[in-house]
Amino acid sequence: MKFDAMTIALPIPMFLWTLKTISVKIPKRTRRIIRRGFFFFVISSVMADSSIAGLNKEQKQAVTYTNGPLLVLAGAGSGKTKVLTHRVAYFIAQGLILPENALLLTFTNKAASEMKSRITNLINQLTNQPINQLPLAATYHSFCAKVLRIDGEHIGIPQNFIIYDEQDQKDAVKQILESINLSTDQYNPSSILNGISDAKNQMLTPEEYKDFVRGEWQEVVAKVYEKYEKMLKEIGALDFDDLLIKTVKLYKESSDVLEKWQRKLTHIFVDEWQDTNKIQYSLTRLLVGKRKNLTAVGDASQSIYSWRGADFRNINNLIRDYPDIKVVNLEQNYRSTQNILDAANLVISKNTSHPILKLWTEKTAGAKIKLYAARNGFNEADFVVSEIQSLITNHQSPVTYSNIAVLYRTNAQSRVLEEAFLHAGIPYVLVGGVRFYDRKEIKDVISMIKYLVNPKDSVSRKRVEKVGIKRFEKLKEISAIDGMTTLDILDGVIQKTDYLALFQKESEENLARLENIKELRSVATEFPNINDFLEN
Repeated sequence: MKFDAMTIALPIPMFLWTLKTISVKIPKRTRRIIRRGFFFFVISSVMADSSIAGLNKEQKQAVTYTNGPLLVLAGAGSGKTKVLTHRVAYFIAQGLILPENALLLTFTNKAASEMKSRITNLINQLTNQPINQLPLAATYHSFCAKVLRIDGEHIGIPQNFIIYDEQDQKDAVKQILESINLSTDQYNPSSILNGISDAKNQMLTPEEYKDFVRGEWQEVVAKVYEKYEKMLKEIGALDFDDLLIKTVKLYKESSDVLEKWQRKLTHIFVDEWQDTNKIQYSLTRLLVGKRKNLTAVGDASQSIYSWRGADFRNINNLIRDYPDIKVVNLEQNYRSTQNILDAANLVISKNTSHPILKLWTEKTAGAKIKLYAARNGFNEADFVVSEIQSLITNHQSPVTYSNIAVLYRTNAQSRVLEEAFLHAGIPYVLVGGVRFYDRKEIKDVISMIKYLVNPKDSVSRKRVEKVGIKRFEKLKEISAIDGMTTLDILDGVIQKTDYLALFQKESEENLARLENIKELRSVATEFPNINDFLEN
């Protein structure tokens, strides 16, 4: 007589008695479940019902679907984390997987830790007893580091490899640039690293990258890339891109290793699927293999990391590569009012490049959204100040400054708002950024202008020299600024020193710096007299 884990359907007492009295061939996987966690059979039906309690219709559908790959398109505030954690708990409760056979992949250590904690608490609450093993919840990078520590030697990676963080990488590139007599002032190490990262994420080796070189900048990147890879190999180091690339390489070149990890991690759950890049997509497909036990949760409309290689089209790619995939839309929002959702839906509906969700809520319509069309940045800042003052002084319920948030699209926009707040005496904290006049590129340019106005300004001179001796020499060639407007002086300084060349490599950081310099030009227009500009 032969059974498998999915066809045993005896009452528990009879099942246990049967094991003792008849010769039953139980598959190894089923014996493991019985031996290491027999309570699954006892409480699975009760726990399964409890694991979907409190979910809406679509959430339940997403949690309980077991017939193949699943894509959950989860709108903002639709409870995607709840669905993902409940789905893992449901699979464990049903005896479909052991906890240690589940892999949850996400993009931050905090999110991974939170999901593992939620799943553990959920199972403990439902079963009233702890589980011995936990699902593996990790970022893509930490998971790959784990794989390479265990099996990296198959492709020549030492078990004790070190991981280069961003500062280590910059130091390495600086060292390489110096070794080939190139200035770090002319070739920004961060920009060089962005070029190397782009090449790696396209799976291009240093030799292959040379075939795509166009122009002087890429020639330098190619030279540094080759020496950078050689340096890392000699000292047994990997950078963050390598963790992903080398794991894909390992899986492709060693079928035994891949099959081992596929047997160990039979069910893959991925959060924020819209933020995966080309390599992460390849890695996931390799790990999923023929079993197709994949759950991906995401929403292309929430994709904000394209600048670091994330590709929202991986949602469409998933549908293409898994024709039998089940798609469940989570459109009920638990966070916002309908007026806010209607406005968001209207904006998002204009995008035709990916599946669009239409969010709705059981909440009331709520207050209407107020739209103020400002004439310019100053008028906009004045309006914001007026609204804040009105909230503080006239609101029926107590409102403090700490209850108010002002959001803006680009860092450069903070300058006008900051000045308006200072003028109105409104205290503020800049979250996740640096005050406009404290930003590196702003301090650099202003220091160059200060030096032109007063060559005896030793503090400004010292800063300019750090920008680069060659640029400092070029700056000194500007002889007469008397009678020139602030804007003319600023533009002359930037052009003469070729300062913008520091940010020529396209990246989120460099684009932000260029926006800030553009905003500084706006300040120069406001204060045509150079002394007024510097005093401001």
